[in-house]
Amino acid sequence: MPGKGSAPVGRMGGRLDWDKLRVFHAVAEAGSFTHASETLNLSQSAVSRQISALEESLAVSLFHRHARGLILTEQGDLLYKTVHDVFAKLNTVENQLTETKDNPEGSLRVTTTVAFGSVWLTSRLKEFIRAYPGIALSLHLDDREIDLAMREADVAIRFLEPTQSDLVQRQIGTLRSNLYASPEYLKERGVPQTLDDLKGHDTIQFGARVLPFNEANWFADVIARAGVEVRTALSVNSIYSIYRAVRAGIGIGSLPEYFVREVPGIVQVLPEIEGPKVDAYFVYAAELRNSTRVAVFRDFLIREMARAKSQLSVVAQKTDALRTGS
Repeated sequence: MPGKGSAPVGRMGGRLDWDKLRVFHAVAEAGSFTHASETLNLSQSAVSRQISALEESLAVSLFHRHARGLILTEQGDLLYKTVHDVFAKLNTVENQLTETKDNPEGSLRVTTTVAFGSVWLTSRLKEFIRAYPGIALSLHLDDREIDLAMREADVAIRFLEPTQSDLVQRQIGTLRSNLYASPEYLKERGVPQTLDDLKGHDTIQFGARVLPFNEANWFADVIARAGVEVRTALSVNSIYSIYRAVRAGIGIGSLPEYFVREVPGIVQVLPEIEGPKVDAYFVYAAELRNSTRVAVFRDFLIREMARAKSQLSVVAQKTDALRTGS
């Protein structure tokens, strides 16, 4: 007869069966039996039976079932968080065991902001993907700060210095914001030559309590200090959306400098008015310190940031030459 000390093992082998937990995790991620069955390559009825068996063995309901799909119960949410963490750590260990120094392999989940990821990063990944075919790269673009400690992603590119003590960080570059408008807007409203010339112009401002970097509202601060009367035509909580609004001709807005090279349809205005320098950080959990996948991606980013900075300098020199007529 097993003693008290053996109870957890019995539970893992019985009530918390790994196969059922794998199915549960997939269902919780997908939000429906149908989508989970596609991910697992199982029939919908088989997935449903596995979940029912797990609920019966635990004597709790894990999901609220309704017409639009499945929602985790309080008990289900508790189990999901634990299972998600365990599976993420197992995936990390598997990657560390299989990759070698000369042949990095495994998954690498990268998170960064929507604007930087979609405008700057994605267009540069072709070289990395071809150089390291064994790395399965995935991007999670979100202006919110994804929790690396909870293994929601492996690495992050951030523009706020991390405060968590259990994360490793490396500054990989510096960005600056400038003012931009569309040619159509400037043709209609005129090209401002000085800060005072902004009077009567329409502006697009960053409007959100959660900032992608500390001085995201620097343009509004400059206008306020100068006492220039402008109209805020649009306030939006996304840097990428500011770009779309600027390009659409709604007004003048602040954007990171890489936009002027990476995307068409905008031009810099008032180049003497520069926004704050913003440091970019490469961040990852301490347990990935020795990961070759992380190291090669970090080095790739540092090279690309340096190359982009050099290209922007060339663009700036050409722009100055055109402006001065030299």
